[in-house]
Amino acid sequence: MSRVHVANSDTQDITVFELDGAGVLRTIGTVAVQSPPQTGRSMVLGTDPQRRLLYAAYLSDGHYAVATFAPRNDAGPLQRLGTAQLADTMAYLATDRSGRFLLCASYAGSRITINALGADGCVGALLQDIPTAPKAHCVIADTTNRHLLYTSLGGDLVYRQDFDPASGLLGPGSAATLSMPPGSGTRFLALSADGRCLYVNGELDGSVSVHRFDSATGALQSAVQRVSALPEGFTGKPWAADLKLTPDGRYLYVSERTGSTIAAYAVEAESGLLRPVGIVPTVRQPRALAIDPFGRFLLAAGQLSNSVAVYAINQSSGALRPLAEYPVGRNPTWIEILLP
Repeated sequence: MSRVHVANSDTQDITVFELDGAGVLRTIGTVAVQSPPQTGRSMVLGTDPQRRLLYAAYLSDGHYAVATFAPRNDAGPLQRLGTAQLADTMAYLATDRSGRFLLCASYAGSRITINALGADGCVGALLQDIPTAPKAHCVIADTTNRHLLYTSLGGDLVYRQDFDPASGLLGPGSAATLSMPPGSGTRFLALSADGRCLYVNGELDGSVSVHRFDSATGALQSAVQRVSALPEGFTGKPWAADLKLTPDGRYLYVSERTGSTIAAYAVEAESGLLRPVGIVPTVRQPRALAIDPFGRFLLAAGQLSNSVAVYAINQSSGALRPLAEYPVGRNPTWIEILLP
């Protein structure tokens, strides 16, 4: 069974569930990240490539910190392996493809950072601190681990820069940039399993765009397709949030907070283009999405509902079928799933 971890920003703790093969969540417990909690910043989670370790970034006593957790051998939820300082408050965490370096994007600090990871997976020294245009929001490594892709929401840019997987450092010189539509609010990235297509969502216009990516050269093309994650007749102010691909790359999902919906798309196998499947209502203000490692279930966390909803993914169409909703802590902002 997989373990589901939900970061609750206002209670500064992590709710841990066990996810079974039928999509049922069983509560394992709650782990305090800091006590007493200090609110006002979102808590962000990330995992290593093998989904054996969990990273949680938070603000503590005026310092920016990241804790490393691992599942316990007994029936308990998590054990803390270590805590380290970060250069800033972070909006996104990921590791490179080797699991040797922690990649962070700071929305408030307009920067991305790279930290070394120890043999035990714990966060070590800061290796590099790279300024960006305003409001960096996401950073990922490509499938070859030779390029980093990262975003600026305020600058509506996607950056591409050479990455040395041996040293964990970005190559010299300026990063190549791809301009996105002004005011779209370039937010999160998702890369297809074969590395040929990059998907980008716009927080402020509810868009999803598809881009060709050449991992050999690092060339990133302008959008070959742009679709909307907003339902027909939407009249509010778009506020898109998460962007997730199923592990096999066949389906893509986007959460939108103003209307509390999830948009589903089928991904064409050859072209990588998106075909709308449908838009479903979900928990209030869904910021975080997660898909289990086997691509059977999607989970959505509602910041205003203080709950997590579980959906079964139709393996033939990608359509979502609601299963159940579970309470968590206050203001859940992230979900990560670890393997047993």
